[in-house]
Amino acid sequence: MHRQLTLVAAPPPEAAAAVLDTVWPAVRSSLDGDRPLAVLPAGTGPADAARAVLRPDEPLEPGTDLVVVTSGSTGGGKGVLLSAAALRASAAATADRLGGPGSWLLALPTSAIGGLQVLVRTALAGREPVVLSRGESLAAATTRLPAGDRRYVALVPTQLRRYLAEEPAALASFDGVLIGGAATDPALLAAARAAGVQVRTAYGMSETASGCVYDGVPLAGVSVRVTDGIELAGPVLASGYRLDPAGTAAAFRDGWFRTRDAGSLDGAGRLTVHGRLDDVVISGGVNVAPQGVEAALREHPSVTDAVVTGLPDPEWGQRVVAAVVAAPGATPDLAELRSWVAARLGAAAAPRELRVVDAVPTLHTGKPDRRAVARTLITRTPRGTD
Repeated sequence: MHRQLTLVAAPPPEAAAAVLDTVWPAVRSSLDGDRPLAVLPAGTGPADAARAVLRPDEPLEPGTDLVVVTSGSTGGGKGVLLSAAALRASAAATADRLGGPGSWLLALPTSAIGGLQVLVRTALAGREPVVLSRGESLAAATTRLPAGDRRYVALVPTQLRRYLAEEPAALASFDGVLIGGAATDPALLAAARAAGVQVRTAYGMSETASGCVYDGVPLAGVSVRVTDGIELAGPVLASGYRLDPAGTAAAFRDGWFRTRDAGSLDGAGRLTVHGRLDDVVISGGVNVAPQGVEAALREHPSVTDAVVTGLPDPEWGQRVVAAVVAAPGATPDLAELRSWVAARLGAAAAPRELRVVDAVPTLHTGKPDRRAVARTLITRTPRGTD
C-alpha cells in the first residue's frame, strides 16, 4: 500500500509557540515511521509553491519519512526525500561532535531542514523543545531551558551578528552555537569566539539532513571529496527528489551527492567552501564570488549587512551589484565602497550598482535571496557607475 504525505503548516513568526502543538508531534510521528511529513512554509505564496512541489495526492517514494522543500535559491525548489534513519544519523553525529545530548532552543523556521533538525535532535535527546518567540530576547528564552543541562542553538549568520551585538552574554551561555544556512564572514566568527561564544560553522543542506561538516571536518560516517564541486556521502544522505527521477539521477550518483558548491580540501582533509558554483558572477572574464564581496562590504564602517548578485551587462557580461544595510547614522557611498572592495578583492569584484535597503531579503530558510535582489535592481533606474 502506498504511503501518503501529511502536510503541516509552519506557524507564522508571531505564533512561533504553536510549533509545540503542530510541528513537534508531527516530527516525532515521522521519526517513528507512523506518518510521512512535509512542513509548509508560513505565508500563502511560499506554501502554495511548496504544495505544488510536494503534490501530496501522489504516492510517496518508498523509504521516505520527511520531505523538505528547498528554498530554490538558484531556481525552482525541490522536494528532498529523507528517511528517519538519515535524520537520526545526522542528529546522533551532531550530539557526538558537540559533546553529548542537550536541550535545544529553536530559533529557525520549521519548514527548513535547520529548524526541523533541531526538533529531531531534541526528540532523540528525550527533551522538549523550547521555541524562541518573535520579539523575545535571547536571554529571556534561555531562562526556559532546563537548568544544569547542556544548551544548544542553531542560527543563521544574520542572527549571530544581531545577537553578538545586542546580547553577547546570552549567546556565550550556550554550550554550542551552530551557524549554517549561508556563508559566515571570518571576521564575524572571530568576533564571536573572542566574546566567548562556542560557535561552530555547519556546512550541509536538506540533501544531507542538515549540517554534516562542522568547522571543515566531516561528522562521523560522512565522506567529502572535491571534483568539479563538493560531493558528500554517508548515512545522512537523502534518497533523491520528490517525483523527479531525472534530477535525482543527476545529483545522486553511486552513493555521492553532488552539491554544486565550490570548495577545496587541505592536506588534513579539512573542507573550505568557496560558495555556490551557480552564484559566481563572471565580470569581464573574471570570476567573482558574491560571498567574498559581501564579507568585504560588511567590514566597511558604513555597512552592517550586504547581499551581492550579478546582472547582465552588454560590456562586461555581468556586473556586480550590491544591496546593503546602512550602519546607524551612515550613508553608504558607491564610489567609496568600490574603492574599499577593489583594494581587497580586485577591481572586477567592486560593485557597479548600489541600493540601500532596510534589511537583506531572505528566503524562508534564512538564506540571502539573491534572486529577489536581482529582480529589484533590474526593475529600477540603476544607481551605478561605468
